[in-house]
Amino acid sequence: MPDKNKTVAVVCGGPSPEADVSRIAANRLTPSLSKHYGKVVKLELDKQLPEQLVRHEVDVVFPATYGPQGEDGCLQGLLEVMGIPYIGSRPQASANALNKVTTKRLLSHLGMPLAKDLVIRASDNLERNTNNCLEQLGEKVIIKPFSQGSGIGIQFAEGYDQLKACLQESFKKDNELLIEEFIVGREITAGVLELEATQVLPVIEITTCDGAWYSYEYRYNPGMSDHIIPAPLPPEQYQRVQELTLLAHTGLGCRDISRSDFIVPSSGEPVLAELNNLPGMTPTSLFPDSARHAGIEFDDLVCRLIDHALTRHEQKTEPDYCSGYWELPELELSKSS
Repeated sequence: MPDKNKTVAVVCGGPSPEADVSRIAANRLTPSLSKHYGKVVKLELDKQLPEQLVRHEVDVVFPATYGPQGEDGCLQGLLEVMGIPYIGSRPQASANALNKVTTKRLLSHLGMPLAKDLVIRASDNLERNTNNCLEQLGEKVIIKPFSQGSGIGIQFAEGYDQLKACLQESFKKDNELLIEEFIVGREITAGVLELEATQVLPVIEITTCDGAWYSYEYRYNPGMSDHIIPAPLPPEQYQRVQELTLLAHTGLGCRDISRSDFIVPSSGEPVLAELNNLPGMTPTSLFPDSARHAGIEFDDLVCRLIDHALTRHEQKTEPDYCSGYWELPELELSKSS
């Protein structure tokens, strides 16, 4: 049950391109949490954050931070050092999940169905890289930055001239890129909610108003996309999406919440596109819609996540990164110091 004596901080903003979306999520979270907890503060992810967390005597943090520094383990590491409980995955899982290449390499060993890919670098020969991509991945490919969310920086290219031009443009912003084969299929997503028990939430099919790809614009402008719940997939594909969603969550060591995106062809295996270890909480976000379809309204969802983080911290149900449970002999050098 929510504790009126607790102070909750919703952290948002930061240097990520998703900072504005982050603040939209915070503006939704803050009033919901304020109904149930004694004090709720909205704090920016900046140099003053540690001081603000101490000044407000924050008991628990709900990160509404997406992209670099907020979702990649940086914020999570700060909170670990300060001993403040928080919602979501720990630093290592956060770092792994935001990096698309690391995600794929880790999950490939667990049998996750994945698109064929190449990693290319700006320092390599552009013409050779372009030809290699087309030869190994096919005429149509997807270009992805390593560590951006919300579809930021993703481009589609077909043929040599278009791919070379897209790579030249992308290398103005990133030194390394992930290039994947293009797979035709439906855009499907499912979330994991891990509280007292772990459940895979109802599967969603994402459609857009004009049949376009689910880009940044379509994700956050109301009315530009629809969430079809439950996704109208054949039963075996629906079940397989849920199985793979749980595999991705556990395989990367995620905690509390995650959402996995798939491309599902007309037949055969769903193919993982990416995992979001800190799913969005904006009015157009997918995770809260799926939770609501499972019977968990938004206020209940966020309060249960807060309470779970507090209980975990108070009961010390996870090992501390720096706990002294390893008994070591005293060093001679330390005796003389």
